Amino acid sequence: MGAGSWGTAFAKVLNDAGTSVTMWARRAEVAKALASEHRNPSYLTDVALPGIAATDDHRVALDGADIVVLAVPSQSLRVNLAAWKNDVPADATLLSLAKGIETGTLLRMSQVIHEVTGADPGRIAVLSGPNLAREIADEQPAASVVACADPERAEAVQHACGTGYFRPYTNTDVVGCELGGACKNVIALACGIAAGMGLGDNSIASLITRGLAEIMRLGVALGANPVTLAGLAGVGDLVATCTSPLSRNRSFGHVLGAGGSMDAAQQATHGQVAEGVKSCTSIRALAERHGVEVPLTTAVHQVCHEGLSVSDAVGQLLGRRMKPE
Repeated sequence: MGAGSWGTAFAKVLNDAGTSVTMWARRAEVAKALASEHRNPSYLTDVALPGIAATDDHRVALDGADIVVLAVPSQSLRVNLAAWKNDVPADATLLSLAKGIETGTLLRMSQVIHEVTGADPGRIAVLSGPNLAREIADEQPAASVVACADPERAEAVQHACGTGYFRPYTNTDVVGCELGGACKNVIALACGIAAGMGLGDNSIASLITRGLAEIMRLGVALGANPVTLAGLAGVGDLVATCTSPLSRNRSFGHVLGAGGSMDAAQQATHGQVAEGVKSCTSIRALAERHGVEVPLTTAVHQVCHEGLSVSDAVGQLLGRRMKPE
């Protein structure tokens, strides 16, 4: 459900794993191109998608589905689910690909799914890890994590998407996987800003490491297993998103660090959603609610939404009091 770059790449993964796939696209012309030409005219346009059905009618897409893959941006998940929920098969697994914290409610995506659909949490799974869509679409080896409170459902999703190039592991720590996926986008913005300023590898490594410390503090406060955040859904996703030029969040931050405006950064990412721009505000508020200190996230929020200059943000971070690691 969703025909963006990651939804398109994951549809290919499922198809390559031998799973029957129908893609839902919001725009009729995209669905038509997917169905007739077996290519997405808007994202990953050179990737062949043979054998994949497509429609712009959500009822057709959802009919008889065993796994419903939710591949829309985190901030639009609620409104889409509200339109789809009555047509979701009663026992289907709901798999979220979105990585973010909902603005206003401060809910994780699995919580949004539960609230909107009423589905038992055991039916709700999330996929997280180093998931750069371009590389996966090119069949470069990658690993990821399927997390679900019901281990059997996690294993069913694992078998549905396991291929020779995409290796999914299972986990029951939904909280840890979702927080790792949401928070790393914000740290990637910080790394992009640093790179745009011309700072080097020591600076980037420091941001990644201290960013991980923030993620772990918040994760533990919310009941996540720290081991999850040391794995693919934490460190793995963090490193990929913070260092790759394919990362929208890093690319967005790079423009800001080089002196560009928010509008220029949006244009540089070709209108694709940099989830961290909105999630930084939600994650900051969530951390405040639980009394967790998140200085990097706060700085990113201030740069993106309060007009703080990137140079002042760096000075603010370096000027914090000395303390043990």
